[in-house]
Amino acid sequence: MFGRLLGSRDRLLDVFFPRYCLGCGREGAYFCARCRETLPFQAAPFCPACGKSLDHHPDCDLLAPELRELRSVFRFEGPLKKAVHQLKYNNLRDIAGVLGAFMADFLKSNSIAGDALVPVPLHRSRLRERGYNQSELLAVAVHRLTGLPVFVDALKKIRPTPPQADSASIEERRRAVVDAFRCYNTLKGRRVILIDDVATSGATLSACAAAAAAAGAAEVRALTLAREI
Repeated sequence: MFGRLLGSRDRLLDVFFPRYCLGCGREGAYFCARCRETLPFQAAPFCPACGKSLDHHPDCDLLAPELRELRSVFRFEGPLKKAVHQLKYNNLRDIAGVLGAFMADFLKSNSIAGDALVPVPLHRSRLRERGYNQSELLAVAVHRLTGLPVFVDALKKIRPTPPQADSASIEERRRAVVDAFRCYNTLKGRRVILIDDVATSGATLSACAAAAAAAGAAEVRALTLAREI
C-alpha cells in the first residue's frame, strides 16, 4: 500500500513538476539516455590513493595518511557540474537519488571496502542557510541501494570555514580545515566511507578522515560524486 502511494506521488510530481535533461533539455529525466552516454566518468587508470587520472595527480601526497583511498565517479564538468549546482544551490533535492545511484553503482563495481557511510557535514550556520546537507542526501541514496548504514551525526563540523574554491593554494585549503571537524566514538572499529559531492584538493576529506581515525575508525576511505581536475 505504501509503495503504491509513493508511486502515485511520484507520478503527480512528474505531471506538475516535469523533469528535464540537464544536458539537452529534453523532458522525461534529469539525464536522457543519449546524454548519459556522454557523462564525464572518471576513466581508468587512476591513482589508487587520490583517485585522479595518473596524468593529473601531483598533489596526492598531500592527502592525510588517515585517508586510505579517495575515489570519484565523474569529472566535475558539463551536465554533471550543472546537476551538482542544482542540488546544492537551487534546492533540487530530488536529483540526489539519481546522483546517488551513480555513486552506489561505482561503489559496488569497484569493490570499495567499508561498513559505514558518513556524509561530510556542514557547519550549523551553513545548514541553516541551505536547509539541508547535500552530502547527506547522497549518502542516504547510496544506503538505499547498497544497504550500508548511514551515520549522519557521527561527524560534526565545529567551526565555519571559507569555501575551498576561495583558497588560492592547496596549503591554504589544508590550513583552513585543520581541527574543523570532530568525530564521535560511534565509528570506533568501523571501516568508514566518507560521502561528499565534489572533491577539490581533498583537504576537507583529509580533515574528516583524521577526525574519524582519531575517534577510533579502523579505516577511512572517501567516495565523491565528482572530482575537479
